[in-house]
Amino acid sequence: MAFIKAEIRSGAYYDSVVLMHLQRSLAQQPGILDAGVVMGTDANKDVLAQSDLLVLEAERAGTNDLIIVVKGKDESSVQIALGKVDELIAARRSAGVDEEYHPKSLDSAADRLPAAQWVLVSVPGRYAAGVTRQALGLNKHVFLYSDNVSLKDEIALKQEAARKGLLVMGPDCGTAIVNGVGLGFANKVRRGPIGIVAASGTGLQQVSVRIHQMGGGLTHAFGTGGRDLSDDVQAITTCQGLDLLNRDPDTKVIVLVSKPPSPIVAGELIEAARCVRKPVVVNFIGYSTAMRKIDNVTFVTTFDEAAALAVQLAAIGESEDSVRGFNLGRFSPGQRYLRGLFSGGTLAYEAQLILSNYLPEVYSNAPLTKELRLAESLVSQEHTLIDLGEDEFTVGRLHPMMDNELRIRRLEKEASDPQVAVILLDVVLGFGAHPDPASELALAIAKARKIAEDGGRYLEVVAVVSGTDEDPQDMAAQIQMLAEAGAIVETSNDVAARYVGRLLRALGKIDAGATEHRMTDVDLSALQQPLAAINVGLESFAESLAAQGAEVIQVDWRPAADGNEKLMAILERMKSK
Repeated sequence: MAFIKAEIRSGAYYDSVVLMHLQRSLAQQPGILDAGVVMGTDANKDVLAQSDLLVLEAERAGTNDLIIVVKGKDESSVQIALGKVDELIAARRSAGVDEEYHPKSLDSAADRLPAAQWVLVSVPGRYAAGVTRQALGLNKHVFLYSDNVSLKDEIALKQEAARKGLLVMGPDCGTAIVNGVGLGFANKVRRGPIGIVAASGTGLQQVSVRIHQMGGGLTHAFGTGGRDLSDDVQAITTCQGLDLLNRDPDTKVIVLVSKPPSPIVAGELIEAARCVRKPVVVNFIGYSTAMRKIDNVTFVTTFDEAAALAVQLAAIGESEDSVRGFNLGRFSPGQRYLRGLFSGGTLAYEAQLILSNYLPEVYSNAPLTKELRLAESLVSQEHTLIDLGEDEFTVGRLHPMMDNELRIRRLEKEASDPQVAVILLDVVLGFGAHPDPASELALAIAKARKIAEDGGRYLEVVAVVSGTDEDPQDMAAQIQMLAEAGAIVETSNDVAARYVGRLLRALGKIDAGATEHRMTDVDLSALQQPLAAINVGLESFAESLAAQGAEVIQVDWRPAADGNEKLMAILERMKSK
């Protein structure tokens, strides 16, 4: 009959890797059938019970007690195995980081390794927030691997870090790469011009290894923890990572990866990405967008797509299409609205669809949604785009592709509005269309711009010419006339609408006097200096850092007051006084 014996060590603390190795080593001893080595939490007791190892002594153990249970063929085998516990622990620890002395606290570790800018925290979740606060108090960035950290603590820690210009990656952050050194569970990836920010640990790993396999490389990869893009946390770490990579001169392309994010937070983060002067590849799993590409931001649906596009963009060396600069000083205060005057119905619809990514609302007589329908088609409101080819305008008159009269009258009217900054219109060529539309529209454009000028304003007119060089109207001559009248001429409706959208977004920010709330910038030296770190928790993380050539010091951590939470709170209050 099998013999089972438990040993309880009150206040003893070993990291989970040490406990796992101890459990395996005990189970391999002669005459031993099974072993369990866990801290005395209710969940761990349930695991022991499932293995028929939950004896009475183990059941009575407290949360902060170490439970060692051994089942053997006979009592002698069990006693011998238990007698080797300290020997086995010492053997495991001697195989770890080459360190003669492990400091007992973060403070002493920081004194011994002043170059350390990072602290890795992998202690049990109920203690992790306290250790992280200590690290932030020492002005250290934190890689927070621990899980079971409360949402309240996560928000507070990240907000404090942001105020101080520090990063908290996590909680439950499994991986990161800083200056070529992997933190936590990380792969060996070559250096290169691509940076990653990910709220998905295995997602970060998969994209990074695929980038490596496709011939690319990474500058840095920041994990954020899975809750970072929630409505509660508001993407604090993701925004910091995006900002860091934007300012990092070695990063040419940025990749954002996340499991399904909060739609509101995702939208705000995409807006931030559009302010970055680098290509940004976004893989928000399950997040749908009407457009695959908006400015410098391209949306993909798989990890492979993200990696392939990042490598491609990095090879190009810059964004596929540069953003045209704006001279916003030409506009008068209060100029902020668009008026679109289209003859082509589908061109008008596509322009609205594109502009919806830039402007809050675009009203129309043929709107994207019924809520944006104009009350009166002859009266514009805010941003307005009119399809003059709709039935209401063609009763008893020719279609605007053949007759410019109605559009010319509306052009003059809109130019007289002191709030109008941009007029967008199409010029459709081809058989059946007006034989020489630019000859009339160019004069009207010049007159409209003169109306605005006489009123002390500047009016931007953007014309989309849709045609070919073989059309009877002579496309080159049409473009020349419109350009000479002062219009910006494009042959792509997409390009024209995006340009107008970017310009109006820029004007809207100035007009509203918008000032973005900025967190304290994270110093780039955190990325540029050789990585040095303090490790609190899993010794395997310190071993990994040492193997990669990083300076690291392991803290021989124990929970204060033997883990008594009331006493710990009292000690914390005493320290803060």
